[in-house]
Amino acid sequence: MQPDFRKLALQAPSRRSGLSFVVRSGAERIPVVIGASADAAFTLIASPETWTSFAERVPPVGYQSIVGMVRMGYLRVEGDMLAFGQNLLFLEQIFTALRPATPVEKPSAVGTPTIEPVIGRYLRLDLNGKPHRLYFEEAGQGIPLVCLHTAGADGRQFRALLNDVEITRRFRVLVFDLPWHGKSSPPPGFERETYRLTTDLYVDTAMAFCRALGLERPVVMGCSIGGRAVLHLGLRHGDYFRAAIGLQSATHADPGADTRLRDLGVLHRPDVHGQEAAAGSVACLISPTSPETEKWETLWHYMQGGPGVFLGDLHYYFTDGDLRNGLLDGLDTKRCPLHLLTGEYDLSATPELTAELAKLVKATSFQVMEGLGHFPMSESPGQFRRYLLPVLERIAG
Repeated sequence: MQPDFRKLALQAPSRRSGLSFVVRSGAERIPVVIGASADAAFTLIASPETWTSFAERVPPVGYQSIVGMVRMGYLRVEGDMLAFGQNLLFLEQIFTALRPATPVEKPSAVGTPTIEPVIGRYLRLDLNGKPHRLYFEEAGQGIPLVCLHTAGADGRQFRALLNDVEITRRFRVLVFDLPWHGKSSPPPGFERETYRLTTDLYVDTAMAFCRALGLERPVVMGCSIGGRAVLHLGLRHGDYFRAAIGLQSATHADPGADTRLRDLGVLHRPDVHGQEAAAGSVACLISPTSPETEKWETLWHYMQGGPGVFLGDLHYYFTDGDLRNGLLDGLDTKRCPLHLLTGEYDLSATPELTAELAKLVKATSFQVMEGLGHFPMSESPGQFRRYLLPVLERIAG
């Protein structure tokens, strides 16, 4: 059944106004006016079947968001792409009105005030000839488990792991914020340079952190760009690590069917709220079944990133760290066991791409995680641990 597009304007938060666009479903055109607005800025064009799939309570993979359907080529945008880019997250919010209403989850009360068993510290060290101040958190004891966050975010993504007593009783979980990210400072003179993450910089930073703390035979687990970094770490320092766990790992990232937003540079330009655009651009990678609270906390981390940092990370993700260059022939997964876990709703490092990687390197294990997207440890920690615990059990022996 065709969704009721009249709900869109009613869903708009009162603080946002002045946007007009058209939804086209087959031959039908439905204008949507939010607040006082001039002519329609853009038109969203899809088949009735596409809109019906989007409006399902649990949409199929690729239909979970507006940006996701553009990425997959199921939805076409005509008109002002900049206006579309300025409103990415807003559009995702209002289009949820097309789906059946879900009960609002009442957050559990904390009860007696509790201090989490997580310790936050700063590590001072030199990287690339410059002094740095890296923030990291840790909890637990036993085998070191170093966690690498996603592009444009920070170590808060692993908050649940740090508080999981079943994990921390055997693993010392350590999570650091890359320079320029979270509570880590950029190096002196950052105001005179453009941040760009490279393979060498990522690998050198991770190794400097491990060695500064004197970690012996740690496990490294990374997600997204971190999931790519564990491959480079295994290639260059496989003898050092006990094992590697790649979350959303692939040789490269799927750029999507429509790259116009990237060409416009909406993540870092003065007429776009870059951090809101960052959250809007990654919202399509989250599973529609992930809890709303965890989903929005994940997006909040993206809304807090430094100017241009997400864009700088994507240089590594899409260009410098691309492993379709034959280097993976040298990855010895017997020397450094590699376990791969990928969410079914990831449209970037898709299950298909991870399956290709697993076959190419003869991964120690590979599993597709049902009901999860690109940020498994952050968007749905309870679902993620079902897949992670057996892997950690296998590593711990």
